[in-house]
Amino acid sequence: AWGTLASSMAPLWPLVLVAASGILAIDTPHPRSSALHHLTKQLLQKYRKEVRPVHNWTQATTVYLDVFVRAVLDVDAQNQKLKTSVWYHEIWDDEFLSWNSSMFDEIREISLPLSAIWAPDIIINEFVDLERSPDLPYVYVNSSGTIKHSKPIQLVSACSLETYAFPFDIQNCSLTFNSILHTVEDVDLAFLRSREDITHDQKAFLNDGEWELLSVSSTYNILQSSAGDFAQIQFNVVIRRRPLVYVVSLLIPSIFLMLVDLGSFYLPPTCHARIVFKTSVLVGYTVFRLNISDEVPKSTVTTPLIGVFFTVCMAFLVLSLSKSILLVKFLHDEQCSQREWTFLCLRGDTDAEGSGMDPLAQLTGVTESPICQEHQAQPWTLREVWSQLQRISSYFQTQDQADRQEAGWLALLERFDRLLFQSYLVVLGFYTITLCSLWVLWSGL
Repeated sequence: AWGTLASSMAPLWPLVLVAASGILAIDTPHPRSSALHHLTKQLLQKYRKEVRPVHNWTQATTVYLDVFVRAVLDVDAQNQKLKTSVWYHEIWDDEFLSWNSSMFDEIREISLPLSAIWAPDIIINEFVDLERSPDLPYVYVNSSGTIKHSKPIQLVSACSLETYAFPFDIQNCSLTFNSILHTVEDVDLAFLRSREDITHDQKAFLNDGEWELLSVSSTYNILQSSAGDFAQIQFNVVIRRRPLVYVVSLLIPSIFLMLVDLGSFYLPPTCHARIVFKTSVLVGYTVFRLNISDEVPKSTVTTPLIGVFFTVCMAFLVLSLSKSILLVKFLHDEQCSQREWTFLCLRGDTDAEGSGMDPLAQLTGVTESPICQEHQAQPWTLREVWSQLQRISSYFQTQDQADRQEAGWLALLERFDRLLFQSYLVVLGFYTITLCSLWVLWSGL
């Protein structure tokens, strides 16, 4: 009986297998990858990326922008360039990339290649160079047609850098975004967040370098030109330098050098050791300037105040050293002239003693009698004494005149030295007050 039943059911087995496979196919859901593939194919099949994605061409496409400053990588004052790391976000609506999510397994957001869709031609006006920015070729598109494009940028931008207040300088650099071809009637710009949130948001900034972020203010305006009116958004990045390392390595050693140089004014002007001391200080200044040449920013627009002050102090030091050298040279010449005058006086005395004999007797060769010589010796002795007294008086008069002249030069050089000292104190006080004021202004921001 079982064999007869099996033989009669044999032709029905294929139908049973087909029915079972159909039931399994109905109970098993379609994979989401097939729905995603079908949705992507349907969106891009007839898409034209060359055309601005609006049904009504008179309606402008609004692009929402946002910028997060991540870090300040380099500040090049010599070339007036700022290198920053920023996160750039832009959002716009594409009316040709929307779908009904219920028809595609409730898929509400997909990623598409940026090269396959229309994208706004937004540029940065201050752009100079783009360095090592990772290429993110995809964007996110949701079911309503909103496109989100985000990317990190290492941006090198032109900036007017002021280094006069170094190391208490504050820099204000702008990043201006606008469309390069589309006027405001075609592409308009707007803020993705409120301006207050943009200004005070510092969460993304890596606050552990030489520079700290103060604020990022933003403005919107219309740029009018002969080619048309263009929407423009400007972000003003305000940063300030942390000065502690420069205070320790530059300002304090420079003040110590200036105080040592001030101490040299207490040495006597006629002291030869003063020249040696000032020369040593000048060498110290020179070595110090060479050591800090790489730390002080170089700019063709403005010179840092610390560099100006070093130059003025070196000028005072060279002037004081030159004055000391001239004084020593003058005193040396005076002493040499006095020695020559004394030698001439002594030589005149010797000649006078040698010529004590009567010239007439020397010529005739006739010797007088001792009695005549005794009578004539007294007038010649008085005459010699008078001559010696005249020479001594002339010598002391000349010596007194030289002493008065030397005293006059010394008084003049001492007044000049005092003037240099007072000028040095004024410059040092002005420098200290200026640095303290800049520090107070820096800390008050």
